[in-house]
Amino acid sequence: MPDLPIALQMYTVRDDAARDFAGTLRRVAEIGYRSVELAGYGDLTAAELRKVLDDLGLRVAGSHAGIDALETSLERVIEDNRVLGNQYVVCPYLPAERRQDASAYREVANALTEIGARLKQAGLQFAYHNHDFEFQWFDGASGYDIMMESSDPDLVQIELDTFWVKRAGQDPAAYLRKYAGRVPLIHLKDMTEGPNPTFAEVGEGTMDFQAIFAEAETAGAQFYVVEQDVCQRPPLESVRISFENLRRMGMV
Repeated sequence: MPDLPIALQMYTVRDDAARDFAGTLRRVAEIGYRSVELAGYGDLTAAELRKVLDDLGLRVAGSHAGIDALETSLERVIEDNRVLGNQYVVCPYLPAERRQDASAYREVANALTEIGARLKQAGLQFAYHNHDFEFQWFDGASGYDIMMESSDPDLVQIELDTFWVKRAGQDPAAYLRKYAGRVPLIHLKDMTEGPNPTFAEVGEGTMDFQAIFAEAETAGAQFYVVEQDVCQRPPLESVRISFENLRRMGMV
């Protein structure tokens, strides 16, 4: 198992961050996280956020940017991420109208490849973050596989969200093998038991993390990213539990 840094996706603590972004980062650092993945900057500029991060000893593992911003404001995205010292720019979502059929996924693959090429020219790396909807099948293949196989693997890499892969009925470890060398970011998210599973703290649910960890190095992973879309506890307590469980697993 590679000795990878553990980051927190700040979307998990979005309500706390909306009230006090810098203070929430401080709490995250106090738990023990040394990296964060961003999904916005709160009321801070990129330069202001960089100073807060530096003061707390936090680095940026990645930053999510919506497809609209990537297609219409890419230079601003590039500028902000250079200021933040971030390498990985991640598209987190596709709107429904851009994933209706196999042809739509191929068109998206072309668009993502173009974005990835511009980011590569700027010294940044592009990646795509999945949910479960990409695993709808068209003409004998999932939308996800159509998109990944129709895009340039050097220009469009992968942030694999393990929860959503499993929620779609697929095996996260198998997908890490399938796209070996292309997965710099892995979202660690656990899943509750039962017929309608939801999100759980890492180590508190049913996810086979040992299988995921075993594939991470070959997959090309550079960061593990803890995320919990919905927390039953206060979010800062949930991310503390996830971090402590990862410590008990020997990952911290």
